Amino acid sequence: MSELRFSFDGSPVTARPGQSLAAALTAAGYRRLGERAEGAARGLFCGMGICQSCLVTVDGTPERRACMTMAAEGMAVTTGVAPPPLEPPPRLPETPPTRIAEPDVLVVGGGAGGLAAAIAARAAGARVMVLDEMSSPGGQYYKQAAGGAPLDAQQAEGAALLAEARESGAEILAGAEVWGAFEGPLFLAEVDGAPLVARPRTAIVATGACERPSIVPGWTLPGVMTTGAAQSLWRRYRTLPGRRVAVCGSGPLNLQVALEIAAGGAEVALVAEAAPTPLARPFEALRMAAAGPSLAFKGIAMRHGIRRRRIPIRHLTALRRIDAADGGGLAATFRHRSGREHRVVVDAVCMNSGFEPQNEILRLLGARMRYDAAFGHLRCERSESLETTVPGLFAVGDCAGLGGAPAARTEGRIAGRAAAAAAVAAGRGDAGVRGPERRELRRHRRFQKRLWRLHDVAPRPLPLAEDETIVCRCEAVSLARLKRGLDEDPGDVGALKRSTRLGMGSCQGRYCGPAAIRLLADLTGETPSDESHFAPRVPIKPVRIATILATSEALDGAD
Repeated sequence: MSELRFSFDGSPVTARPGQSLAAALTAAGYRRLGERAEGAARGLFCGMGICQSCLVTVDGTPERRACMTMAAEGMAVTTGVAPPPLEPPPRLPETPPTRIAEPDVLVVGGGAGGLAAAIAARAAGARVMVLDEMSSPGGQYYKQAAGGAPLDAQQAEGAALLAEARESGAEILAGAEVWGAFEGPLFLAEVDGAPLVARPRTAIVATGACERPSIVPGWTLPGVMTTGAAQSLWRRYRTLPGRRVAVCGSGPLNLQVALEIAAGGAEVALVAEAAPTPLARPFEALRMAAAGPSLAFKGIAMRHGIRRRRIPIRHLTALRRIDAADGGGLAATFRHRSGREHRVVVDAVCMNSGFEPQNEILRLLGARMRYDAAFGHLRCERSESLETTVPGLFAVGDCAGLGGAPAARTEGRIAGRAAAAAAVAAGRGDAGVRGPERRELRRHRRFQKRLWRLHDVAPRPLPLAEDETIVCRCEAVSLARLKRGLDEDPGDVGALKRSTRLGMGSCQGRYCGPAAIRLLADLTGETPSDESHFAPRVPIKPVRIATILATSEALDGAD
């Protein structure tokens, strides 16, 4: 079948096999997918199942994420509403039996670090299970195409890594979402609707990071999305985020995606980069190139491609606000550091202002964290073998603190071997960090450190003068409401949550939480810590009540 058909609010929509609902609806021109709190319109935002902004109703079942749900022939999809109707859906699917698995090594996350860890652990003789929430593993760096040949060398490299992991004998479960973790360790997941309980001897968390948005007036409007979401649309599904697009924030991902979608036929109105041009800091640029010549050359080639396509890059320029444009589209206003403003009308605004580690599982299991003020996020404390402060629990890649995909692969090999030794040989195996790996990891980390110095990914304060700015996109909590909450009880982020509902929505504060914590730190002068953040709670991801009940019954039976 070369094409399938479904309906959206009664109108016919076509899709390619393997295409997500979000991609198919974006290609058809639908930006507004639902309404969240207080009737606020929402659409695709993160593209990786975190923000819960693209919730739709599918065949009567509400709260389905369009970015994680594959289009199917004959589906009836309707605009999502919050809160969803209290009536049960017309057809309640039966919950399959709960599977209980006991691998030697459980890897959570199938990106660069997770796949490398699985390969290394299998080579060391361990039984390995990999859980990845995407329909096709590969992670955000290696985003795999839903069909067809790899788009470029990066995607081909990811396909080769995934194939090697499968050939190693590791059991790789796609569409597996971990929603709970407990001491033991014990992991609870849902795999394509079926409950899974995993009791591994050791575990490796490789859950990556999510993007930090620019919280400005209008950032919640349909058509505004993270740069990674736009890249997922193109690299996974060959769907453009819009015909005319603006890209903003800071970091190499913005340049890469601008070039990719321009090559795919989009008009990129501009790339707004908050940092100065690398030519303004030549010594820092040279030091970065010396640390990673091949990656630096890739960056130079990317900038050359941008210039060749005549895409304007405006340095020292940040997103100021976004408004709905007359006649459709978005009117995005950008401000240069000098105060000059520039306005463009586009179909989509893509933003990336750094990253936030997805460390909920690590924190839930008690791994010790420290606050990195330069990046404004928590870093996980790890040993040389990448073991956390919790024995038998390892962390690799960006979930432990940003380091990039090349470093994640090296960390995966180290942690995979160490976890297998701890599980299979009671710590007597070859768990030492080898000299070449140690040097390779130092080189990758040195490159990343110098790369970030050329960009502006430090946490930005909230625009306190813009009272209408929505801070919590799920609950539509404005900055004005946040200020009132601070006046009433200036204690901590927990008190702010109780008084304003900040962070009580479906995404569980993954976007508004870090911003509120930094706001409190600015007001109190106290350095944030792990205790400053929202405490992770089970379920850490939305999950069906039927799955929770089935899992509970299986655990009671096992006891």
